[in-house]
Formats: sequence, C-alpha cells, structure tokens
Amino acid sequence: MRRGARIRRLRALLVVFALLLGLAGFGAWALYGSNWVLVERVSVSGNKVLTEKQVSDAARIPVGTPLLSVDRAAAERRLTTSLPRLDEVRVVRAFPHGIGIEVTERKPELVMKHGGKFVEVDAEGVRFDVVQEQPKGVPLLVMEVERSAGLRHFGKERLRREAVRAAAALPDSVRRDTRTVRMRSYDSITLELTGGRTVQWGSGERGGAKAESLTALMKASKGARHFDVSVPSAPASSGS
Repeated sequence: MRRGARIRRLRALLVVFALLLGLAGFGAWALYGSNWVLVERVSVSGNKVLTEKQVSDAARIPVGTPLLSVDRAAAERRLTTSLPRLDEVRVVRAFPHGIGIEVTERKPELVMKHGGKFVEVDAEGVRFDVVQEQPKGVPLLVMEVERSAGLRHFGKERLRREAVRAAAALPDSVRRDTRTVRMRSYDSITLELTGGRTVQWGSGERGGAKAESLTALMKASKGARHFDVSVPSAPASSGS
C-alpha cells in the first residue's frame, strides 16, 4: 500500500511538472513566437527641437519584432551617439505593442560662431549641435584666450566651461539683455549688454553672490553703463 501511494504521488508530480513545462513553453511562444506581443508602434516624448521621426529613426527599433527581444540599452546607446542634442534617454516597453522613448534635450546656454553658423553649448560646456541662426535669447560666446597664461594651465575646454558657468548664474533680467559673453582669461569674463552696458564678471566662481550683487547694483545705479562684480562683496559701477 505504501509503495502504491508513493507511485501515485510520483505520477502526480510528473503530471504537475509536465503542466508547468507546457505553460512555460506556451508563455515563451506567446512572448517571442506569436503575434500577440509584437512591436507595433514607437512613441517619443520630451523632444522639443528634434522631431519624433529623427528620434525613432536613430533608435532603429524594428516594428514587428517581439517586444521582449528589443535591446533597450543598445537603443539608448544608438540615440546618444547619433543625436548629441540628447542629454538623457530612456527606452521603455509599453505592453502589449509599444516602445516608448523618453528623451531630455540639451539646452544652449551660449553659442559660438563658426564658419557663418552657430555652435550650441550647454550648461556643462558641451558643444552639441550646429544651427544656421543664433537662437533667440542665447548670448554669443567670444573666446579671446590665445594669449592668456590660463590657456596653457586650464585648456580651452575648461575655460569654455567657466564662461558657461558665468552665463548660467546670471539673473533672468540680466540674461535677457546679455548679447555677448567675452572671455579673455580664467578670471576675466565680461558681459556685453544692450545699450552699450558692460559687466566685469571676473571668473566663473561665486556666481550666486555675483548675481545678487549685480541685481542690487543695477537697482542702485540705474544710470550706470559699466558694472564690476568680480569681487561681489565690493561691487562698483561707473559711466552714465
């Protein structure tokens, strides 16, 4: 009797095991071999300058392939490599038939003129795109550092980052009027504003303090044309 009970339990276990194998095989077929979970659409969100087609073409995710076979990491690498404007990318599966591409584009803090066109530079100093026209509200960066001793010490890329750092710290009211950010050395950044006004900013350091000092100085010296906040604790203004 005991032997018969053991045989019955073994048979029951084998049946359960066979059912589990069948379910696993059916699940694998449903996900990878059937038409139930295939990529039918690729959607893009977060883009402002790039078109949806530009992003989806760069991702190269083929429609009609099983959703689970899409290599999301590879698609993200293709996007950031072929589209430098993209700062962050996230590829997600949207069951049962979609792939979503969520992007964050770089924003230009400054532009540099090159060959009649404009190179956009983001908040990290990354040059990420070339456009035909200067974007509205984005100041022009002029680098005059060839004779600067800091060029050998810091390098042009670091100096460019310092100029961007200064631009990013500007109060909105000043940024709107800023036409040119001129860099002559690490600690000599000058802002050229509308109306012939200038601001001696100094280095890119202590941007918050300089912004506060400049705001207060401009309110107190409304007729001035030249401002110096290179030492924010001792600002100065001149001209009328």
